[in-house]
Amino acid sequence: MKYAHILLMAVAEIWAMQAEKLQAIVDLLAMQAAGGKLSAEEIEARISKQTEQQVARSEGAVAILPMRGVIANRMPLMGNVSGGGGANAEQLGAQLQAMLADSAIKAIVLDVDSPGGSVAGTSELSSMIFNARGRKPIVAQVNANAASAAYWIASAADEIVVTPSGQVGSIGVFGVHDDISKALATQGVTRSLISAGKFKVEGNPFEPLGDDARAAMQQRVDSAYDTFVRDVARNRGVSLTAVRDGFGQGRMVDAAPAVAEGMADKVGTMQETLSRFGVSLYPTEKAKPTTRAFAIERERRALDFNS
Repeated sequence: MKYAHILLMAVAEIWAMQAEKLQAIVDLLAMQAAGGKLSAEEIEARISKQTEQQVARSEGAVAILPMRGVIANRMPLMGNVSGGGGANAEQLGAQLQAMLADSAIKAIVLDVDSPGGSVAGTSELSSMIFNARGRKPIVAQVNANAASAAYWIASAADEIVVTPSGQVGSIGVFGVHDDISKALATQGVTRSLISAGKFKVEGNPFEPLGDDARAAMQQRVDSAYDTFVRDVARNRGVSLTAVRDGFGQGRMVDAAPAVAEGMADKVGTMQETLSRFGVSLYPTEKAKPTTRAFAIERERRALDFNS
């Protein structure tokens, strides 16, 4: 019954995620809850190749913090589906704090490749990163996608760099309700819920979604979206209108247009970002340290935001 429980959690959650990615996950969970089995390779093909466990590492004095796969507050959803992958917002926050406290680490790079995830925990992690500005340079390196919750978090960094073939955006929130009453009826099953509390079982999947339940769900979605917009506007130093009426309006935006619109700061690869701090992904390459130049550029952008 493991997958059935995860499926119920998935449809009960409010998501800041690419809709097509969540649909793939829900379809997979439904199939597995019904007794279907897939190999790890088949799961990767259906969802994304994120089953390998990503760990924080250091390149010289630069700490690299991976944020890959589906983001959840505590339980990595994909870890429960396929045995690996996914990002844990609470754990990412703890790792970030450890990096900030480590005097040997001079800069932090978020290695981002995620379709987004749960709203729960996302605003908190975004605010944690934003409040850490000024202690050490924090760069979000999008390699190659930062969608929805992932962009929500990445936007809090001092700087967003998008790999040339990358994308950012998908700013929006949604919830899902599955009405399986007809499917049960065709199997000769009638499900009865015995409850106490006026709204205790509203939105359950065994009957159509009522007007009151829909309104309550819409309120949750609207509230989460408002928080998303406010956080991104704060993080990027722009108006609420700029985020609501631009920034892709729920769509993904390619690297160069994202920079032009102010959603990101520059187009560049992970190697180019690390080179600015005097380190390299490749042992044979020697990079010149430019940490001071980065700090000056960050200060200039801060003054531009406040002017």
